[in-house]
Amino acid sequence: MKLSIILPVYNEEKTIVEILDRLNNVVLPNGFSREIIIINDGSTDKTGKILEGMSTDNNFIFSYDKNFGKGHGVIKGLKEATGDIVVIQDADLEYDPVDFNKLLIPIINGQADVVFGSRFLGGRVRLVTPFWHKIFNNALTLISNLLTNLTLSDMETCYKMFSRVVVDDIKDKLSSPRFGIEPELTALVKNYRIYEVPISYFGRSRDAGKKITWIDGMAAIWHIMRFNLWR
Repeated sequence: MKLSIILPVYNEEKTIVEILDRLNNVVLPNGFSREIIIINDGSTDKTGKILEGMSTDNNFIFSYDKNFGKGHGVIKGLKEATGDIVVIQDADLEYDPVDFNKLLIPIINGQADVVFGSRFLGGRVRLVTPFWHKIFNNALTLISNLLTNLTLSDMETCYKMFSRVVVDDIKDKLSSPRFGIEPELTALVKNYRIYEVPISYFGRSRDAGKKITWIDGMAAIWHIMRFNLWR
């Protein structure tokens, strides 16, 4: 079996080498190969230059001169992925690929079609984040759950893993170019078998390069309503 890893990247010159090293070397279950689909989304720092020497048989790089947003990179990655199972990975080291093995288990065992990695279920190492950051995340998840009839604990998580059947179903239906991709993905998979597993989380601050802002959070409310009520 093959795991496809989608890696949208925008101005991550400080972390891109380490995250690719982790992705290429993380131990996967026996019999699994991997491909890493890297979307250089209009980076203006040294990210593009660094990536020039990183194309391999497993690393596939797609570069854009303009920044379109995380959602655009995810959509491109889903369309390019050839794996039996597909997962989304951020390039900022907030999420540890070691957790892939936990995410894979419900799909490998035939229990799940989709697995979300939850930062809030407990049982793993997690950075203590600002109070209002967690409250706002919880609020977005609650609104999403009300409209999807799900009981997720972390809708906004980066770690979303999909079976091939799900990827083939959703890859041409997605449209959100920015962070609206998270509620859109959730809305599209709500009728599949979804599992959550606890994951580690090492969040970073705005000063350290975090890109999502409160404006994106407010926009997420609109996206949740849009993709659940009017699609």
